[in-house]
Amino acid sequence: MGRGRAKAKQTKVARDLKYRSHETDFGALARELHGDETLPDPRSDSSDGLAVDDGDDWADYTDSRSRD
Repeated sequence: MGRGRAKAKQTKVARDLKYRSHETDFGALARELHGDETLPDPRSDSSDGLAVDDGDDWADYTDSRSRD
């Protein structure tokens, strides 16, 4: 029970995607797929003040107690 609304919503979204014409930026899609980072992403903010962490990614998961 309760699947009717979810299915109706999925059907509505599928029809919308199928029949509405969308403007696609193929240049942006190609840059994203090829990983071209020559142009900065206008949505990113480089002045967020976060430092790059060059440390070990797994260091947080080590056991702080000695196993001796």
